[in-house]
Amino acid sequence: MKINKTNAARLLDKAKIAYELIPYEVDENDLSAIHVAASLGENIEQVFKTLVLHGDKSGYFVCVIPGEHEVDLKLAAKASGNKKCDLIPVKELLPLTGYIRGGCSPIGMKKHFPTYIHETCRQFPYIYVSAGVRGLQIKLAPGDLIRESRAEICRLFEE
Repeated sequence: MKINKTNAARLLDKAKIAYELIPYEVDENDLSAIHVAASLGENIEQVFKTLVLHGDKSGYFVCVIPGEHEVDLKLAAKASGNKKCDLIPVKELLPLTGYIRGGCSPIGMKKHFPTYIHETCRQFPYIYVSAGVRGLQIKLAPGDLIRESRAEICRLFEE
């Protein structure tokens, strides 16, 4: 099966970063990272989801967290230098990032936003993030994702 390269994959190629594109079966009724991890047969702690938030001071920013967790808005606000923040409405996602819900990658958004990745990413030799379309994940080393997305490591939820 030929896998079409996404913008995120092309950016990783350009940066000479090793990665794998891993397809999975999309369930339109369940776009959760938990479903993705189950489809891939992977540990949910290694399948990260990309969330876009808006802070009262910084504007838009991105949080990348393990799939079965919810972002703690207080911790996200603190990490990003805001007093408060909220997830953006789904209808704003495509015009803002170029990505749709269930296919939002921290790599290759229309413009770069400050990006924060939950600290547990460093516990693994590789993690998964969306390749920028539903049904395709990028498997890569956390350090490579951190460098390419110019991300900061921080705590984004309480364990």
